[in-house]
Amino acid sequence: MELAVIWFIAIAILWIGYFVLEGFDFGVGVLLPFMGERDSVDRRVAINSIGPVWDANEVWMITAVGAMLAAFPAWYASMFSGFYVPVFLVLIALIVRGVAFEYRHNRDSARWRLWWDRAIFFGSVVPAFLWGLVFANLVRGVAMGSDHIVTASLLDLFNPYALLGGLTTLSLFTLHGAVFLTLKTDGPVRVRARRAALRSAYVTVPLGAVFFLWTQYAHGDLWTLPLVLVAGGFLAGGVAAAWKRYEGWAFALTALTVLTATTALLVSLFPHVLPSTTDPAFGLTVYNASSADYTLTVMTWVAVAFLPLVLGYQAWSYWVFRKRITGATITGEPEEDRAAA
Repeated sequence: MELAVIWFIAIAILWIGYFVLEGFDFGVGVLLPFMGERDSVDRRVAINSIGPVWDANEVWMITAVGAMLAAFPAWYASMFSGFYVPVFLVLIALIVRGVAFEYRHNRDSARWRLWWDRAIFFGSVVPAFLWGLVFANLVRGVAMGSDHIVTASLLDLFNPYALLGGLTTLSLFTLHGAVFLTLKTDGPVRVRARRAALRSAYVTVPLGAVFFLWTQYAHGDLWTLPLVLVAGGFLAGGVAAAWKRYEGWAFALTALTVLTATTALLVSLFPHVLPSTTDPAFGLTVYNASSADYTLTVMTWVAVAFLPLVLGYQAWSYWVFRKRITGATITGEPEEDRAAA
């Protein structure tokens, strides 16, 4: 297999890992206002459930973008210049969200914490929606000249298919985050999260079905159809498991839904990395957008040396922080039965 194809697969795996792991982070942030009253311990429980891992999860995105720059510089240049506004908004949202996690507890003020909770909410909603919009446009293609410069306007990026893609990722990540909270917390937050998971399923299932059927019809092929069907099966199974209170299975199935759905999008994109709607000949593929073989060879050896260490460290951190979080974990006092609240 050619190195360019191998690195497309590697970058695809990095984006898949990012959406699976950061997806539930975004979902928890979206659900934060509904996990408790203002200045409630329950909100702190929700935040602390992702506290040890959210920044490590973002490393997947940083690595994916860095790999795109090194392995496919033409793809990186065209994509991030053509999608400048959405990507800029994503970065601003992630910065605001990260600052909110760090600053929320720095002052003993309900109003102070409320404003940072709002920052976490919007810092989660914006990237959860815009990443879906960006990747839907990647699959659909954008107007591009023969010099590979994207000529599509900002309004062109907000086309119906891309908007549906954004709403699909937002709803799917919300469901994924709600299921994560049922698995990682106990007490009132766990009860509210289960309720949120079941309610969000009413939105996620129809949106996901329409978006991926549209993707399969307009951009898919024979080898993407099984992925679409399997993703739908995982989603239905995850909702059923949440309903039955099989929380571990529910989280595994929603994670597999994100994995197979993202895989279906990237498989439908291959061998292109950025199709052109102006003229197919103007589009970028893994072959005309890649770096030289020497660069890809060096990158391969670096990845082989360091990737196991990174994966091992992240797996270890998840294992260390695997226990459920309750109000007693936050306050140090016995947890009262507030599940009915």
